[in-house]
Amino acid sequence: MTIHASLASITLDCASPKVMAEFYREVTGWKIAHLDDDSAYLGEGPIQLAFQRVEGYQGPGWPDTGKHAHLDFTVADVPAETERLRTLGATTPDFQPGQGQWTVLADPEGHLFCLAAA
Repeated sequence: MTIHASLASITLDCASPKVMAEFYREVTGWKIAHLDDDSAYLGEGPIQLAFQRVEGYQGPGWPDTGKHAHLDFTVADVPAETERLRTLGATTPDFQPGQGQWTVLADPEGHLFCLAAA
């Protein structure tokens, strides 16, 4: 008998779960379901986005030779959403692969994510 696992959350290591939860709440519109000094969870559905405090955490470099996971979001207006998220603390790295098909951003702690047209 094959046993299948259900994905419950995607968890990002970070220095400040509260900062990350508040930023991604603005990105997704999801509610903060749990928040304490060491962790935060967004969303009330079957999959949550979570943040786990790691002492001394430093975000990934971009680009570099290390492999990274990242989140992809679709939005109605990529340039407008890029600017909105920049006002919330996102940054736009100089290196932008994909020939304009998406925009790479970094959240306030350096985790990469992409915006693409819906």
